[in-house]
Amino acid sequence: MDRPTRILSVMLMAWLSGVATVSAQPVAQDAPRTFTISPGYRFTEQSGEALYNATCAGCHMPDGKGAQGAGQYPALADNPKVEAAPYVIVNVLRGRKGMPSFGDEMNDDQVAAVVSYTRTHFGNRFAGDVTPSQVRSLR
Repeated sequence: MDRPTRILSVMLMAWLSGVATVSAQPVAQDAPRTFTISPGYRFTEQSGEALYNATCAGCHMPDGKGAQGAGQYPALADNPKVEAAPYVIVNVLRGRKGMPSFGDEMNDDQVAAVVSYTRTHFGNRFAGDVTPSQVRSLR
């Protein structure tokens, strides 16, 4: 799946789950209505919670408990694998199985924030915030 399709898929999942919202802008009567994603799309959210809600919650659910249905989305809640920060960082940067990569859409600060958030929420209490330099070293 190419990058614009993956990004659209993640955004659609977040919207369908009610996590993301769309704001309507007035459109001229004769203006063409198109939806495009720039190849240089970057997430603008900065906090771990906002990034989780924008990128992860659509599949892993707002409570981090994962889901099963058309696909299988693993729980992040009470997940001992989340203790290994490099494991989570690499999954966010490069993706894993059906999970899209976010390395091109998030900077090092954003990846560090969302990984730290995941490791300290949903019943996870793993010590030590992830730093942007840790992310940079795994890119």
